[in-house]
Amino acid sequence: MKKLISLILAGGITASALTGCGKASATSDFGLTPLTLSEVAHSIFYAPQYTAIELGYFKDEGIDLTLVNGAGADKVMTALISGDAQIGFMGSEASIYVYQEGSQDYAVNFAQLTQRAGNFLVGRQPEDNFQWESLKGKNVLGGRTGGMPQMVFEYVLKKHGLDPRTDLTIDQSISFGLTAAAFSSNDSDYTVEFEPFATSLESEGAGYVVASLGTESGYVPYTAYCVKKSYLEQNPELIQKFTNAIQKGLDYVNAHSAEEIAKTIAPQFKETPVDKITTIVQRYKEQETWKSNTIFTKESFELLENILEEAGELKERVPYESLVTTQFSETAAN
Repeated sequence: MKKLISLILAGGITASALTGCGKASATSDFGLTPLTLSEVAHSIFYAPQYTAIELGYFKDEGIDLTLVNGAGADKVMTALISGDAQIGFMGSEASIYVYQEGSQDYAVNFAQLTQRAGNFLVGRQPEDNFQWESLKGKNVLGGRTGGMPQMVFEYVLKKHGLDPRTDLTIDQSISFGLTAAAFSSNDSDYTVEFEPFATSLESEGAGYVVASLGTESGYVPYTAYCVKKSYLEQNPELIQKFTNAIQKGLDYVNAHSAEEIAKTIAPQFKETPVDKITTIVQRYKEQETWKSNTIFTKESFELLENILEEAGELKERVPYESLVTTQFSETAAN
């Protein structure tokens, strides 16, 4: 991941010179300000964001939002640095990598959405009394090196006294979003899956959720919104409006039932039945996935650095004050 970030930065110098990173574009025909958001994945895990879209909270704030699935933090960061997207939504580890590479116009995190990992360990058989120690000697489909899913998985393994390198075999060769299909057709013992893939495997009888990484890892700043430092400095009012909309989305999911939320975000997941969306939302609600506000605390940032350090992905501690601002979150929460 760190080598990839170096390549992104090298290419981004030319790209940003061509696309620019100044103030927001002129208003659209409807008097709204166009804004492109690149998300790391399109998942029910991010229900508050889709709630804000479907209930018109962004339009209420004067924003004409275009949502793009970046399909991975590396691609989201590429879009942010090149100027193809004004806001990136991904694991905050990507902003740390960019900062470590010496970028002057690095990504600043301004709002946190999820406070737990959103992936689950799926096995071949139901295991009501699953023990992490049972992974010894097993084959598991994992995530990309340096990405939050994989690092949190390794963090949980270490919490249970397992060495990710020697006690089990973790296959990291399969692209994000394709592991569930691979699990259905290969001989791996377990796979680490986001929703709706975990529930889909259960529906097909091809796998069973045996543990939640979100529950096991505790509160972790899993995903947050970030923007280039230069864009933030030139468009503070727009960033405030965006944060206001996300806060409204959080307020809604924290005050409504899983079924109500599922019906609200269903247009975002047209191929997933509403009852399945409800099941997934309920699973996330039960483990307190979503924050009550978007404030990215120093304590959370330091926990993220601990995880990066244990994974061997952190050169040195980076300053919280440089990579995180809470001014917009604090205003939105009041």
